[in-house]
Amino acid sequence: MKLSAVAILAVIGSTSAARPSLTINVQDGNFADIGGLDPSLSWSASTSSGDVDIEYGIEASAKPTSDIASLPKSIWGKASTSLNGWGVSARAEFEGTDFTHADVEVEASNAEADIDVTLTASAGDGFAVQTISAVKGIDSDGARITVNPRYNVETEESDVVLTYSKDGTDVEVTASQDAQSVTLSRQVDDDNRVAPTLASSGDISVAWERSLGDDNSITTTVKPDDSIDVEWKDAAWTANINLPLDGTDITGTNVSIKREVEF
Repeated sequence: MKLSAVAILAVIGSTSAARPSLTINVQDGNFADIGGLDPSLSWSASTSSGDVDIEYGIEASAKPTSDIASLPKSIWGKASTSLNGWGVSARAEFEGTDFTHADVEVEASNAEADIDVTLTASAGDGFAVQTISAVKGIDSDGARITVNPRYNVETEESDVVLTYSKDGTDVEVTASQDAQSVTLSRQVDDDNRVAPTLASSGDISVAWERSLGDDNSITTTVKPDDSIDVEWKDAAWTANINLPLDGTDITGTNVSIKREVEF
């Protein structure tokens, strides 16, 4: 007899009142059969132990199968606490049921100093740091400025992201030794935002976000001679359409539709 993630939820429901959510994706425009669907169930809960807040959860496939061990896509846990004015958290995520390797993220933030530090690493046979980044915020004359240096330990590459926001206008500059880009985002009116991006390589893209009200929106991003991407958010529905370009010719269509259902 085939079983699905419902079996997992039955166990979860017996130990916690947390409500799971169902996400259904339609991948690459494939509507012919259930193979085009990628349903998944996610569940999370939280507790505390002394001064430590603990969160944990699971994301599992909801496709019918007799192999229950193949259902989990990821299992994660997170612990958070405060130390001398710093909020500190550590999160570990396992892929499927492989507990020999974990992706680890450690964060530390200080609201008074307006600074956040993030470290990502992999843990298995050893502990290997992958990336280190920090974000420093500055408020000046009604404007918000952030400085975000980033370093990739594995590739020994680094860059910095600078942002400036004031009166509906946002500027973002990303710079490394080999490449630079700048994005100017402007709130044209209550419903429309336009954001062109220019890179040192000569690449150009333009994003247009149209608000539909109630946190619904359509965002269209055009990259000449590359692609047109459309994201449509409508309540619990999210549709993504990718149209590859060769010059002015559309060479294909890729569609992904996601629906989140709260139980």
